[in-house]
Amino acid sequence: MTDPAATPLRRRAVPAPGQAPLPAPNAAALLRRNASDPATRDRPAVWFEDRVWTHAEYVAESRRWANLLLDRLPEGRPRHVAVLLDNRPEYLFAFGGAAFAGAAVVGLNHTRRGEHLLRDARHTDCGLVVTEPKHLELLEPVLDQLPPVLVVGEGLEDALAAYDDGDPGLEPSVDTPWGLIFTSGTSDAPKAVICSQRRLMVTGNRMGIIMDLGPDDIGYVCMPLFHSNAVQVGWAPSLVYGCSVGLARRFSASRWLADVRHYGATYFNYTGKPLAYLLAQPERPDDADNPLRVAFGNEGSPEVVDAFSRRFGVDVIDAYGATEGGVAVNRDVEERAGALGRAGEGVKVVDDDGNEKPRARFDEHGRLTNAEACVGEIVNTGGAGPFEGYYNNPEATARTTRFGWYWSGDLGYLDDDGYLYFAGRNADWIRVDGENFPAGPIEEALRHHPDVVLATVYGVPDDQAGDQVMAGLVLRDGASFDPAGFAAWVDGLPDVGPKWRPRYVRLLGDPPTTGTNKIVKRTLVHQKWRRDRVGGDPVFVRLRGETAYRPFAPDDEDALAASFVHYRREQFWDL
Repeated sequence: MTDPAATPLRRRAVPAPGQAPLPAPNAAALLRRNASDPATRDRPAVWFEDRVWTHAEYVAESRRWANLLLDRLPEGRPRHVAVLLDNRPEYLFAFGGAAFAGAAVVGLNHTRRGEHLLRDARHTDCGLVVTEPKHLELLEPVLDQLPPVLVVGEGLEDALAAYDDGDPGLEPSVDTPWGLIFTSGTSDAPKAVICSQRRLMVTGNRMGIIMDLGPDDIGYVCMPLFHSNAVQVGWAPSLVYGCSVGLARRFSASRWLADVRHYGATYFNYTGKPLAYLLAQPERPDDADNPLRVAFGNEGSPEVVDAFSRRFGVDVIDAYGATEGGVAVNRDVEERAGALGRAGEGVKVVDDDGNEKPRARFDEHGRLTNAEACVGEIVNTGGAGPFEGYYNNPEATARTTRFGWYWSGDLGYLDDDGYLYFAGRNADWIRVDGENFPAGPIEEALRHHPDVVLATVYGVPDDQAGDQVMAGLVLRDGASFDPAGFAAWVDGLPDVGPKWRPRYVRLLGDPPTTGTNKIVKRTLVHQKWRRDRVGGDPVFVRLRGETAYRPFAPDDEDALAASFVHYRREQFWDL
């Protein structure tokens, strides 16, 4: 049994891409190596519940998928297959098949609905969709507008049976897109980040270096595979290092420890608040009696990271990162409260025109005193790094790489010693529980309420990790806000998933606007729910599991402020 008190929290430097060489000429060659190397071929590659596939078996099934893709994807169009699945083996077989076919997997987000899923599939030129019965209902409103759909358990297996597991014999370019992973930008449409075979292999190699992986390691992948964290941190290292992954259909705090023990998992990837959810589970004296030795992720508050490390006897590496990549932060330095680490060479904080923002100033208690002056966008003036562009969106790619820099879309500030602090996200996109989504579709949905004249949606900081959704509403003359009725109405919106539902609602009396009457969201983000900033506007809150909104009272605000301090995120309170 590991002594949790003896497990230090280690802060490691992340190797630059050049320090993690390409492990194979292309992804197909990497899989061929794993299937033929006597040291790897008979070792487990994928675990799912009570089944296991060796590397040789995984590659054989991947070749069957490759032959299906080569035959079923339309000629003369990009070889893109949309996947709308929970974390199950078929997801990884699709990736393996795409490696041999020179194709790309487009991970569809099952928190989106109908028209939004149709838009994602069309935008990425998908010629085939793979899903399962539980998600088919999300597609049903637009099924007649989609390319052919194969359903697990309802036709996919018969389709695959028509193809053998012979190697197609292709040698895709290492720069061939292997995955298109959706993130969110400043419009109402998510952007698809191009991840080439090179990108995923190099990242898998880097993650293996950081987590010190070898062939005996087993990753536990319960974060969704439509997210970059699961693909790049959870799964990709298993291909490069010939180790294996155990899949959970979805993250479950109550099943997590049992799954880790069942698979014998030695590493675990996370993003957002899973560590906090796990700490909220009833504590047992044998929690640290588990095979895990390292966890890698981002957005864990310092308090949660430390507590998780001690309780479960795990080395937690909490890092700053994004789907696009592009910003390096050195964590191999002394710890500084609230800091991500020391900004890498070329990393700056600038205004919209590229001018550097002033350095942060703190009072005697360590509280930020010049947030409005020092907060700006985090950029890398040295170039775009591993970012390969957004698919079918040259305008967004140009914005993200203007001046030859990489613009992260994240807000931050620097102190006099060059330590970087995260200060939230662009006000037009939001990140809840590790999932990115745009504000635009939520605004559009809320505007349809019969009493709403104007709706603006933005992210405000969560006390533990990431954001919560806040909506500012202007009601029609004579209307009053019905907390229970509005909550029920929101719950009935088909295009607004659970994580998109506003945690907070502010009734705007005099919204901050530009000279052209555009809402200034950054001002609303700064004001948050704080009674000393909202100018008397009523604010309502609806916590997890509650069925109605209720007034956000002074006692609620005081308790929330204390929680920010407890989780060592008080800098977000002051921003």
